[in-house]
Amino acid sequence: PYAQQHYPFENKEKFEKCFPANFIAEGIDQTRGWFYTLMVLSTALFDKPPFQNLICNGLVLASDGKKMSKRLKNYPDPKLVVDAYGADALRLYLVNSPVVRAESLRFQEAGVQAVVREVFLPWYNAYRFFVQNAQRLFENSQVDFDPREIDLAQATNALDRWMIASTTSLAEYVKQEMEAYRLYTVLPYLIKFIDNLTNIYVRFNRKRLKGANGVEDCKLALAVLFDVLITLCKVMAPFTPYLTELMFQNLNKCLSKEEGSVHWESFPDPAERQKPNEKIQKSVARMQKVIEIARLIRDRKNKPTKLPLKEMTIVHPDEDYLSDLMGDLQVYLSEEIN
Repeated sequence: PYAQQHYPFENKEKFEKCFPANFIAEGIDQTRGWFYTLMVLSTALFDKPPFQNLICNGLVLASDGKKMSKRLKNYPDPKLVVDAYGADALRLYLVNSPVVRAESLRFQEAGVQAVVREVFLPWYNAYRFFVQNAQRLFENSQVDFDPREIDLAQATNALDRWMIASTTSLAEYVKQEMEAYRLYTVLPYLIKFIDNLTNIYVRFNRKRLKGANGVEDCKLALAVLFDVLITLCKVMAPFTPYLTELMFQNLNKCLSKEEGSVHWESFPDPAERQKPNEKIQKSVARMQKVIEIARLIRDRKNKPTKLPLKEMTIVHPDEDYLSDLMGDLQVYLSEEIN
């Protein structure tokens, strides 16, 4: 924060406006070097720390815990890793690792591969499913899909309202964690969100998204999915700049003929979105729990999901819990459990 402004020889006003720095980042090996010198100078000159936030990077080690060595060749070639899995996957793997918490990381190529498998493939499949069905809507009904024509606040379907609320919660959570410089908390939340998007919303609404309930209902379901995908691109742009740009370029064609970039967009403001509906989020979580338990019981009794059940009894001491399941979500619960 000092030398880059050539303080105190010039830029005094500019320096005073931006001091202390919002945040600094440096490796843990500089604890007794740059960090120490920075703190000593700031304390002596200004009697306060030179930064408000700190990201201290740990050391990236080989998979065996030893220091990476060109002589030993005990690490994969970074160029080959990027070629195989992409720069975004490597970036997200490192952001989610102990290395951003000043701890050491034993680099595992399998970890980068897991990011592709658990995050990028399901995410991209949801995006591709949206594109296919928006095209199908035009081919079958000669209707151009324009999400601006649809008011999501008027959505009555339970899973539509849940997905909109979950997307707002995602934007709130990422904003909160980034303001606190907790980079490593984002990926676990993102994995859960994408799992809900693909295995709950898209899976349970597949027929609606294909137009089984008519053009208007199809447009509403597509608008919800579009809102999720475009918001997800904006939220994740700092973490996965290339994948989000690819998706955004195509999704943005629904809104504008002009080419834009996701990196020119503002971060989604949760205050400008619908307020998260905590009740519907709790109700769907309860439905997911019942489905999970029902599948577990089927496995124990050797009853495959394809075999219809004559009946299923849900026992719970909480009346609200049972009423949640018997309301709008009952049709989804019955179909999934069969």
